[in-house]
Amino acid sequence: MIGIVAVGLASTLYAAAPCESLKSMSQPDITITEAEMVPAGPYTAPAPGGVPQAPAAGGVPPAAAGRGGRGGAPAAPPIVLPAHCRVAAVLKPSPDSVIEMEVWMPAENWNGKFQAVGNGGWAGAITYAAMASALQEGYATASTDTGHKGGNAAFAIGHQEKVVDFAYRAVHEMTVKSKAIISAFYDRAPRLSYWNGCSTGGRQGLMEAQKYPDDFDAIVAGAPANFQTHLHAWDLSVAIPTLKDPAGAVPAAKLAMLNKAVLDACDARDGVKDGLLNDPRSCHFDPATVACRGADADTCLTGPQLESVKRMYAAAKTKSGEIIFPGKDPGSETGWNVISGGQPPGVSMGSFQVAYNDANWDWKTFDLDRDIKIVDDKVGVPINAINPDLSAFKAHGGKLLLYHGWNDTAISAGNTINYYSTVLSKMGQKQDNWVRLFMAPGMQHCGNGPGPSQVNYMGALERWRESGAAPDQLTASHVTNNRVDMTRPLCPYPQVAQYKGVGSTNDAANFVCKVP
Repeated sequence: MIGIVAVGLASTLYAAAPCESLKSMSQPDITITEAEMVPAGPYTAPAPGGVPQAPAAGGVPPAAAGRGGRGGAPAAPPIVLPAHCRVAAVLKPSPDSVIEMEVWMPAENWNGKFQAVGNGGWAGAITYAAMASALQEGYATASTDTGHKGGNAAFAIGHQEKVVDFAYRAVHEMTVKSKAIISAFYDRAPRLSYWNGCSTGGRQGLMEAQKYPDDFDAIVAGAPANFQTHLHAWDLSVAIPTLKDPAGAVPAAKLAMLNKAVLDACDARDGVKDGLLNDPRSCHFDPATVACRGADADTCLTGPQLESVKRMYAAAKTKSGEIIFPGKDPGSETGWNVISGGQPPGVSMGSFQVAYNDANWDWKTFDLDRDIKIVDDKVGVPINAINPDLSAFKAHGGKLLLYHGWNDTAISAGNTINYYSTVLSKMGQKQDNWVRLFMAPGMQHCGNGPGPSQVNYMGALERWRESGAAPDQLTASHVTNNRVDMTRPLCPYPQVAQYKGVGSTNDAANFVCKVP
């Protein structure tokens, strides 16, 4: 395979070395297993072995073939990627580490920047789809499986070095090695490095800012699972009572009924009746108003179901009153699967299985006061990313853009508000020249939901870091059947979008950001 050839375009970059030659690159603790040029063409989902598949006949990725929207809507067009150099590697920073990573580098028209992308849950897979998006934007990009395969915590039981890899080491080592590979390929280092992640990816971004503040120049951290052990403790504290007493389980029909009652009570308070709560914390809905007065029905909550719902809205607390993790916000009810019965949440069980070094840990023995101390000590110390002192990241010139959907049912929105507030308490109340938080009405976990949830966070972060244009608001879009049917501004917390009183309520231009 020949090297990359420039054709005289100013934006096209010569490669210092052919892609294939990177396989012989020597660095500590890394083995490059593949280095290949990938021609331009449709992106396809990885095969079970983790290697992207060849395009299907007709150029349609297997993942997209035959896929349509609801009601027969047309399928989204396939993602077409530019030609790029793909490098796969295994990192071994400890004797028990086996961290897989990939770096993709545009063959031409590189924007000179690096974007690393995050994971979800317990990770266990390279995030190819996010890499594809970054590559389309001209970035060199990288992702890691964080040192294991599979989306549960089994890898970490009895393997403390693998816990450390998942917690922070895999991302940091991937970042260092990626920059070296990029520098070798282009004969110059990336001029700026960005992090883009949500959920576990948000936690990873905050961990980087806290522990390795020079790794990235700017970070997008969405819905961060940064207080992982407390998040998982909250999940079990609300799920287990309904598992022990199935009478407390709340089926989907009743959750929909509850959500409608909430919206009927609070939706119009922000001046627009649209199925969204701009500021759910101003909605003081009492679920007892839908309690059954007679026989059980889908239109009411029984006594045990009412108690389950109250637990969902409430923060988990120890017997002494210490708040462990905030509850869910009004408007998010339709996603409360954790109280619908069935099985305990496996992702959350994982932290306790690791803490007790037991894959068969009995969830029926869960005791918040006792177990939170153990899980914090054995799992939280390496994994939780709650340090509010980001002064080194700020001094480095770093920018941090946080976001969270108010309808998030995987991670309570209040967690991100709490972390943001601790940063201001530690560093001073006026920090909006480098950190801002955006709350999204109606958005669920990292996207989707009834509210506008498609946002170009990276574009806003780039303008902030590269030209000093701080994001005074972000435009969010709601898309149905591949068509934008609503836009709204997302405002820097604690501001909310308020309707001006004229014009379409589906147009962001008719709203203004104000402190309520």
